[in-house]
Amino acid sequence: MLLGNKVVVVLPAYNAARTLEQTYRELPFDIVDEVVLVDDRSADDTLAVARALGIERVIEHDSNLGYGGNQKTCYDTALGLGADIVVMLHPDYQYTPKLVRAMVSVLAEDVYDVVLGSRILGHGARQGGMPLYKYVANRVLTAFENIVIGQKLSEYHTGFRAYRRRVLEAIPYARNSDDFVFDNQLLVQAHALGFRIAELTCPTKYFEEASSITLVRGLRYGILCCVTALQFRLHRMGVLRSALFEPRSPVR
Repeated sequence: MLLGNKVVVVLPAYNAARTLEQTYRELPFDIVDEVVLVDDRSADDTLAVARALGIERVIEHDSNLGYGGNQKTCYDTALGLGADIVVMLHPDYQYTPKLVRAMVSVLAEDVYDVVLGSRILGHGARQGGMPLYKYVANRVLTAFENIVIGQKLSEYHTGFRAYRRRVLEAIPYARNSDDFVFDNQLLVQAHALGFRIAELTCPTKYFEEASSITLVRGLRYGILCCVTALQFRLHRMGVLRSALFEPRSPVR
């Protein structure tokens, strides 16, 4: 807990057995109240490792629901536990858990509503081994989204995020995709509903165990990100209203 805020870290896991322990042990447990791991039908020993570590909130999907489907369970569970701040961290150790404290502090002080761990701010992405084609694709896609959406973020595609409770209560994330574009939709929704978004420079690591998607799925993801941005613009213009950008509860 920090400044009276209950902090819950959610770990959307899929085949994370080799990196889960390192990720978990670097969490700042002096401020983290609970950890929730949702396993999306992993084919490795992710569940066994989670239980050996003593993670109390371990949820196992009966079938693979996808990255977005995993996060829906994560956020539903965290809100049900009474979380005031929810941190979403990939358990593949691509992002450092040591930044959880800084991200939570920004939200606990009520300076911002959403905090992103950005790989693009500074030189962390390329130094951490991000392939050049991914870096270029990230920059081009982000530039397009900033122009269409009217934001000024360094990237929309990080898997390290923290949210105040009111954000997750207001955003209709159950309507989002169960695939990788879920993250992008959630961020555009936060912008659409007027929540304050901050970024922190975050080092990243690219290695064999770190999760990644295929080129084909990456192309599909990029197209869907562009579609989401255009949906938002048409919604904001009143040309084509979308339920994605309507709050499920009043924004506080």
